[in-house]
Amino acid sequence: MPRARPGCHVKLAAMKLLLVEDDDALRTTLQRALTRLGWEVTLCMEGHAALAQWRLNPPDVVLLDLSLPGLDGLEILTQARQGGLRTPVLILTARGTVGDRILGLNAGADDYLPKPFDLDELEARLRALHRRQPEYSDKSAASPRETCAISYDKDSGAIYFQGEVLELTPRELALLRALLVRPGHAVTKERLFECVFPGETDVQYEAVEVVVYRLRKKLIPTGTTLMTLRGLGYLLKAAD
Repeated sequence: MPRARPGCHVKLAAMKLLLVEDDDALRTTLQRALTRLGWEVTLCMEGHAALAQWRLNPPDVVLLDLSLPGLDGLEILTQARQGGLRTPVLILTARGTVGDRILGLNAGADDYLPKPFDLDELEARLRALHRRQPEYSDKSAASPRETCAISYDKDSGAIYFQGEVLELTPRELALLRALLVRPGHAVTKERLFECVFPGETDVQYEAVEVVVYRLRKKLIPTGTTLMTLRGLGYLLKAAD
């Protein structure tokens, strides 16, 4: 069970959290505590249901236990990342060995907190994850964002051109999303690498250029140019 310290908490403004935990007591405790802190908490206790909920209504942050009935936490995370879901994930588990932590991070987790944990630390880590992902903290993203002739629907996670879903690989989709949430601004190669290859330590930064090359060709029919800005990164630009 989490150990809460007395003191003041800064409440968060209606940010969505998907809590995936099969322990009834801990799930109830966390829901009550995080709701008081301003989170809108959706509960899941089984792996398949959690993955379906994540796909249907992507939250701002996922708080994920590893030991679950159905799909375990690592399998949920792996399938989510392969499917292009880039929501920040904090793994919460009793598996405290270094090997387990490495498995979780390599599967695409953004942070890891072993049980038992301190509620203040959990809150701080959740807020830190949310701050590092501005595309998820902007509530206006619930409606489609348009850049050039392309639109991004945050609720479905799909990207459209003239009403049709663009056929992209998960990595191409992740890269394009990262550009679309910063309309009119260049996005650095480092930031794109984090979005396209989360938690992958054996991939070189140059791998981003391969994804950019492939995506650039697929964007030609849309009239959208994926520009390289030397020293700044990459920018989407409509055809003149």
